[in-house]
Amino acid sequence: MRLDEYQWSRNPRGLHVASAFQTPVDFNRYTGPKMGWVKLLAATTDYVDDAVEFMRLGITPIVRLYLGAYGAGPFTRELQQITDAFVRVGVKWFEFYNEPNLGVEWPQGFDPNWRDTDNVIRPLMENWLNFADYLLAFGCYPGFISLAEADTPDRSSVLWMDAFLNYLVANHFERFRRILNTGMWVATHPYILNHWYQSPLGGPSYAARPREQQRINEPGWHFEYPYDPLSQRNDPGRTVFGGTRLTPYGDPVGLIAMGRMFNERAASMFGTANVPVVGTEGGIFPFRDQVFQQDTRYPPYDINTQADGTVAMFNWIAQQAPPWFFGLTLWKEDDYFTPTTAPAIDRLAATNPILKDVPPLEVMGSGNVIVLQTPTPPGPGPIRGQADLHMVYLAPGVDSSFWFDAAESYWATFRPIFTSRLELVDLIPSSSSLAITVIAPAELADTMQATIVDRYPNIYLDLILADDVNRVRQLFENRAAANLRFG
Repeated sequence: MRLDEYQWSRNPRGLHVASAFQTPVDFNRYTGPKMGWVKLLAATTDYVDDAVEFMRLGITPIVRLYLGAYGAGPFTRELQQITDAFVRVGVKWFEFYNEPNLGVEWPQGFDPNWRDTDNVIRPLMENWLNFADYLLAFGCYPGFISLAEADTPDRSSVLWMDAFLNYLVANHFERFRRILNTGMWVATHPYILNHWYQSPLGGPSYAARPREQQRINEPGWHFEYPYDPLSQRNDPGRTVFGGTRLTPYGDPVGLIAMGRMFNERAASMFGTANVPVVGTEGGIFPFRDQVFQQDTRYPPYDINTQADGTVAMFNWIAQQAPPWFFGLTLWKEDDYFTPTTAPAIDRLAATNPILKDVPPLEVMGSGNVIVLQTPTPPGPGPIRGQADLHMVYLAPGVDSSFWFDAAESYWATFRPIFTSRLELVDLIPSSSSLAITVIAPAELADTMQATIVDRYPNIYLDLILADDVNRVRQLFENRAAANLRFG
């Protein structure tokens, strides 16, 4: 399969419908701003006739089977019948599952976690593979599962995607390679916040114009976060996978970040080269009557500069984005038309879309595959026998005098690294291992344990409660007398 063989409008502009129960559609809201994609939510077959009209208008529909809090439920006969109705009228792009890294997409009371293979990862992958094979039999395109672009330990979209791909490597390697090369694509949800800017004419690429000086028809627009010059100047080495102490769980909040993450991982694991990606929710959200600056490194925006940025974003997708990034459906129709039409819609209507020239690049690469069973966790490497380094960390609320009062003999015996700054752990390379003794108030014990274990899975944690200096002094003296670093 080649990128140019996928059938779509070549117009990267798109808009997401307001709900699963909106039909009939106001088509003027899509033809006016000259959209090339529409995202439909199919709880039933109600949108089938609308899909036909969209295709007649040259707008490519993407149909997501709308499941509610479906968790990892199967691709049932009922869902197949809904899919069949759209396939019969010529729809080719489909999605199954939505943001499973969020609890709201699961039955009430269930807390999903990427570490839970049996109840989360395995059923999601097995059921998605059945969905994908079903669609490929009709010559349609199954979208790989979209994730909420989060960067916390349990919700991290990078860690979730790694869990998906590692499962497929271990259990369905050849099957997934076939799916990749027969019409698969990846759905992402790039809500990009204010991670975009325009450099001044003649100025450095890492400088950002004030929002009132932005001009759509002038060069210097940047939507490649976190690889743009401004991001790299502020945090050198940051990638979608993280790579710096400020991003321990990755940084996926950019227009093409998760698409790039998938393509890089799939290249190393399955030998791909260019897997198509469509952002099926997201964009620069059109906040009204407010100025937003979610990341203070980047300029703020308002409803008018959001309009300029949105036009520039679609132009950038067509002209500068990687060839595998096909477009974005803005979230969502009612937010752009209610209570009044957002300026972005008028600005899009006044300009013609730039069509994307999709080159005849193969989805699969050379076939050389490096299987990465697990991502490298942040911080020090695994302990083999005895840790290379030992650190004593004073948690917030513990004064340094506590340590010197309680641990004189222990310090004289073992000479550990002593600090009250946990971020120093990030400076220890993965080639070294670490044991860390944490002295913490009782009320912070659970927090410290969760923070360190989640962030640095290879570290050995030795937790001591700072409740009584006499008790702690005796503990350290006993360890020193017995020549034991840890109790």
